[in-house]
Amino acid sequence: MMARRNDWVRDAASGALLLAVYVLVGKAGLRLAYLNPSATPVWAPTGVALAAFLLLGLRFWPVILAGAFIVNVTTAGSPLTAAVIALGNTAEGLLGASLAQRYAGGRHAFERARSVFYFIALAAIGATTVSATVGVTVLALASYAPWSDYGGVWLTWWLGDAVGAMIVAPVIILWWNHHRVRWTPRQMAELALLVLMLVLAGSLVFGGITLPADRRYPLEFLAMPLFMWAAFRFGSREAATGVLLFSAIAVWGTLHGHGPFQQPTLNESLVLLQAFSGITAATTLGLSADIEQRRQVESQLRDLAVHDPLTGLWNYRHFVTTLGNEIARAERTERPFALVLMDLDELKKINDAHGHLTGSRVLCRLAAVVQDSCRAMDTAARYGGDEFVIILPEAGEDVARQVARRVQEEIATDPEAPPFTVSVGVAVYPRDGETAERVVTVADRALYVAKARRP
Repeated sequence: MMARRNDWVRDAASGALLLAVYVLVGKAGLRLAYLNPSATPVWAPTGVALAAFLLLGLRFWPVILAGAFIVNVTTAGSPLTAAVIALGNTAEGLLGASLAQRYAGGRHAFERARSVFYFIALAAIGATTVSATVGVTVLALASYAPWSDYGGVWLTWWLGDAVGAMIVAPVIILWWNHHRVRWTPRQMAELALLVLMLVLAGSLVFGGITLPADRRYPLEFLAMPLFMWAAFRFGSREAATGVLLFSAIAVWGTLHGHGPFQQPTLNESLVLLQAFSGITAATTLGLSADIEQRRQVESQLRDLAVHDPLTGLWNYRHFVTTLGNEIARAERTERPFALVLMDLDELKKINDAHGHLTGSRVLCRLAAVVQDSCRAMDTAARYGGDEFVIILPEAGEDVARQVARRVQEEIATDPEAPPFTVSVGVAVYPRDGETAERVVTVADRALYVAKARRP
């Protein structure tokens, strides 16, 4: 009962905040409606609604419906036209979110380049035609917009919704999914420089300081290298935020008569600007997602290069590197280290009796025990086949024997079937040898002596 009450309170608070944000950005957007009071080329509420449905759930549709109605009924038209327009805005968000959820990964749409373009094509470009068509049609039927202006009003309406979905929704979703900031001081300094450069570029292109004053050079592309910088050095979250920042500066400058998109009317200027902003957003989001996907693949490859894919322990390659480093460290500090070599007894019999899947499971069980028995500074690795090894820095034979006993005791009390045992060999550097080969050889001989003594 308490959990349900808490959920209700949380949903109510989220709904109230969503309603306030939707109405606020909606009223701000309609202040830029020059062709028709209800059609603006800058419409952030579409992005807000789309992000809300993907993050909070489709059940918040009444909030979007109420917000859209409030925005429209207090701006122009009649309560009836405002209600129909609100239905179109809500249907647009529901359709876009449903398509994004089914075909583009939903809230994870910006993690892969392919899903980014599915999101843009289906949710931003496709679904937004619903609101534009419903809204302009009802305005024309109610004589709030002449039929002769239908195409221009529709294009303005649709472009505002589509670009709002491309620019605003990704920023909200990406910051929601990755809200933790883990920037190092160096990254923070670089990010501050990037933001400064974006502001300077925006001021240069849309701040009215280009020379000569009567020429409009296509300097808007100065921002593209900065978006690429954000994508390569940071990620989709920062790149999308950079696009939003630059777009806000561009809108402000265009409204004040600056920039390369100036046309005889402000609506035409904003339409051209939004077309550029939409293409920029799509390109930046796709590039950012592709870069992050490549980073994930590279990370997985690096992980596979040093980890055993079955047990998750370090592999033989990493063990050899670590052993060499430990010998070098021991030579500098003149402190010994121990090596524990373990062999799973009669793995072939387990495979023959229970199957290879069970045998693999036994290896994983042993690996888990070995890992749990180690200190944070120790290195546990799969030496090969059914053999495992532990490097114990700054440890002697007593510590090594203690770790070995701990492993054997944990295995003996493991209730999972089939039961198994391990044989252990120990070597200490430099007592048993001063090279990696010699230390491993001594541990291996001790292991087979222990195995020979098994009953």
